[in-house]
Amino acid sequence: MTRSALAAGVLAACQLAAHATEPVTVQLRWVAQAQFAGYYVAQAKGYYRALDLDVTIKPGGPDTSVAQVLAGGGADLIVDWMPTALAARERGVPLVNVAQSFARSGMQMTCRADSGVRSPADLKGKTVGVWYSGSEYPFLAWMAKLGLEVGADDGVKVLKQGYNVDPLLQKQADCISTMSYNEYWQVIDGGLTPEQLVVFSYADQGVSTLEDGLYAMEAKLQDPAYVERLGKFVAATNKGWKYAIENPDEAVDIILDADASGAQTAEHQRRMLVEVGKLIDLSTGGALAEADYQRTVDILLSGGSTPVITKAPEGAWTSVVTDAAQKYQ
Repeated sequence: MTRSALAAGVLAACQLAAHATEPVTVQLRWVAQAQFAGYYVAQAKGYYRALDLDVTIKPGGPDTSVAQVLAGGGADLIVDWMPTALAARERGVPLVNVAQSFARSGMQMTCRADSGVRSPADLKGKTVGVWYSGSEYPFLAWMAKLGLEVGADDGVKVLKQGYNVDPLLQKQADCISTMSYNEYWQVIDGGLTPEQLVVFSYADQGVSTLEDGLYAMEAKLQDPAYVERLGKFVAATNKGWKYAIENPDEAVDIILDADASGAQTAEHQRRMLVEVGKLIDLSTGGALAEADYQRTVDILLSGGSTPVITKAPEGAWTSVVTDAAQKYQ
């Protein structure tokens, strides 16, 4: 081999090493839909590749425990709601919030107007649909704040709600849990009009807790190179969210391509993206607002006889990843 050939080979190897991709796997809380548009758009537009990341996006679903996936090494990051994550941390799974996707809660209680519910006080004696598996925590805090006992004759009757809106449409419940970007529109598609509904936003009631955020394992955050890799991921994802919100039609096409089930529709995904966009504050760069974190903790600690967490967490969030992301924004 000539010296020039050897030199060329060394140069090529160096260039390959310099552009070696770093793997990042993110486990979503739910199926592929516009709730996660920022991730899918960042992947489709090449924003991850531009930062030398090889990203795998794993859809979730009703049977997916994202905390278990993370603890078992099946992902580098998970998308989860803070109540669920803090409860898991107290049980011994050392999850840490490294970025906060949603600055505002989309959870709401949607009631039939013909049920007689006009204000939160009217929930007394009513049957309400509630999601469990971690989504019940804000509801329990709200009922504790109202002084309404769940299951008591003079309190509220709870129907364990599945992942559809049939209980409201079929009058099995006076109210059900909905997300502003998803189930509310399923109710509308089911035949009820906005005028036939009374909606209570958890944010407006002062009991909202932080929802979609990114969580990593605490021990791995001791590695500066790992933190840098996650910083790149957050920066590229933020760019994906910005593009998705500004280009909804293209973003919806990307989401539909990612939907392996084929169950999603363009109309529903477009409405979802518009509503999700209202929950995201692009100016934060994904940084968690400490006041929002503290409000979430306070609400979870006020859960009456069954608090979500029994003490204020320590080390449950960090800014090191969003700090690292700033240089790639």
